Amino acid sequence: MMDLKRFIPEGAGIWWGQASAEPTPLVHALLDQIGALGSHRAFCGLTWDKRLTRELPPELELMSYGALGELRKLSREGRLTVVPCHYSALPRLFAERSLPSDVGLVQVSAPDADGLCSLGVGADYAADAVAHTPVLLAEINHRMPVTRGTPKIPLQRFAATVETDRPLAQAPGKAADDVELAIAQHVADLVEDGDTLQMGVGSLPSAVLDALTGHTDLGFHSGMISDGVLRLADKGVLTGARKEIDPGVIVTGAALGTAELYDRLPELPVEFRPASYTHAPSTLASLRSLVSINSAIEVDLTGQVGAEIARGAYLGAVGGQADFSRAAALTGARSIITVRARAGSHSTIVPALHGGVVTTSRSDVDYVVTEYGAAALRGCDLAERARRLVAVAAPEHREALSRGVQP
Repeated sequence: MMDLKRFIPEGAGIWWGQASAEPTPLVHALLDQIGALGSHRAFCGLTWDKRLTRELPPELELMSYGALGELRKLSREGRLTVVPCHYSALPRLFAERSLPSDVGLVQVSAPDADGLCSLGVGADYAADAVAHTPVLLAEINHRMPVTRGTPKIPLQRFAATVETDRPLAQAPGKAADDVELAIAQHVADLVEDGDTLQMGVGSLPSAVLDALTGHTDLGFHSGMISDGVLRLADKGVLTGARKEIDPGVIVTGAALGTAELYDRLPELPVEFRPASYTHAPSTLASLRSLVSINSAIEVDLTGQVGAEIARGAYLGAVGGQADFSRAAALTGARSIITVRARAGSHSTIVPALHGGVVTTSRSDVDYVVTEYGAAALRGCDLAERARRLVAVAAPEHREALSRGVQP
């Protein structure tokens, strides 16, 4: 096990990569040794590591841009500090040292003949943070694929390394249910041939991708890709032929999927770019064909989107939703928000957002889609917006919503 005391002085700020690129052995070493290291602040993104929720020591203050994956449990318990920022702001926050950036923990590929390592399936914020982090510690995983799009890191840039040969973490998966399949079909009806898509990962985005098999020449530019992208590429649908920039290339920051996706990345036209490119306003403004497809926890009757808080707990993130929704609505093709019409017995279409937290403004939303249809909001006044949103709410809640009453 690496002796972290040699590299992490007391009070140092630490960050590490997320999801399938999380350097788990280094994170576990940190948890094992934190008692001897003193108190520290640490930043991470989406994590599937249950040790963080079971064994987070009091000496470690954990921060994130949202409460994703296992971080939701920490959020419910009041043990997570959330920085509510746009994903596009992360590069600047690292550059300004507003986020912990004294020591970085990364998972990389084995070095090539020139001694260069790839960030593999996790460029995203890590690629930007590396430039502003004096001390880098690396897990060199011989199963991490070498990917294109982001400059490689010289082996000598790492203060220390550990070598592993372990499978990359796979995204938890579940099949789409009937509600998600219905939403996916409504979304597919709004997508036109030649559009460039942005969406997240999970059962609903995967269902949307599967519903697009009849389309042609679609492009993809997003913060994350999943196995659904692989399936659509195999069918010849994701050609990217009409993209205004990066034609023929699937652009992403991270891959979250199964071993099949990770194994086949080298043969696909995929480039992994840092968040400073994938989410940059200047980049997104160049994609006039951009269609953003994002999800919500709730939507109010004016079209404001809440995607962060549920039942008083922080369970989501601003993430890239606002970045992509604004670009799609303003300079791209269309901005789509998906939401299940019910959360348990409650309506997700509401007169006012619970907690008053707006993730995406109503002016950046063109369509709200539930299992009951698509509410077209672009160009509508407030009264018409409300009428259209009520029409796609759960039927048992429509009367109360029409009277402006919280169902």
